[in-house]
Amino acid sequence: MSKISAMQAEALGLKPAAPKSTTTTSVAKKPSAPKPIAVKPASKPITSAKPVSVKPKPIAKAIVKPGDTARPKAKIVPKVDKKNTKKEVKKTKPEKIKMERDSFTMPKDEYAQITIMKARLTAMGQPAKKSELLRAGVKLLAAMSDNTLKTTLAKIPVIKTGRPNKKG
Repeated sequence: MSKISAMQAEALGLKPAAPKSTTTTSVAKKPSAPKPIAVKPASKPITSAKPVSVKPKPIAKAIVKPGDTARPKAKIVPKVDKKNTKKEVKKTKPEKIKMERDSFTMPKDEYAQITIMKARLTAMGQPAKKSELLRAGVKLLAAMSDNTLKTTLAKIPVIKTGRPNKKG
């Protein structure tokens, strides 16, 4: 066990050890009394004539059906790691295709052909939407060779694009 000095003893609030030699005496300072802590008074004293009553919160009771004497069992829900399930869902979903909206102008007789083709496909048991027919047409044009594509587009008359003028 180590010995402590007079300063350490004073800091700890202990009496310093008596000096061993009688020739020199040192005057030990008495530890000072701790300073009192100032306490702020309350802003307004509570002077209420009525005692304050605290109402207890109602306790939720389990509903027991007649004839059911057993206590209802707590549902045990297994913990699900939300982070991992989200990653798995993202992996299983196919990548979403971005869509493009557009408007175009075409002659009425060519537009009527779309309705006729839709009716033909419905009769064959393969109903199709207008956009599906137009996409199929674009795929057929893309599959053509350069010469065939050029001759096919040469047969299509050029029309004035844009919206027709309002009559009135």
